[in-house]
Amino acid sequence: MSKEANNYTTKSNSTPLPTGKGVRLIISGGGTGGHIFPAISIANAIKELCPDAEILFVGAEGRMEMQRVPDAGYRIIGLPVAGFDRKHLWKNFSVLLKLIRSQWKARSIIKEFR
Repeated sequence: MSKEANNYTTKSNSTPLPTGKGVRLIISGGGTGGHIFPAISIANAIKELCPDAEILFVGAEGRMEMQRVPDAGYRIIGLPVAGFDRKHLWKNFSVLLKLIRSQWKARSIIKEFR
């Protein structure tokens, strides 16, 4: 093994979290357990490293994350989101309105959380 490669295997790959003011983190995603449960695991790991960290989840209104995240002990805010209807294109007008509303709400969430 080269000296350079050995440095990567012997050094810790973890970066210490900042102390003092506190860590504030927004985690977004969901819709399926394949997205929600890894996100919760990441939040739990951060809480272990930095117990004072403030973590906020942002997900889709009416989806499973709206129950699973609070069950794990975290606060979540839902966004009005919807997928595109490929069979009935005329129905996508409401999807575009939801997208615009979600974008404004997401900006507001980030601004308030800072």
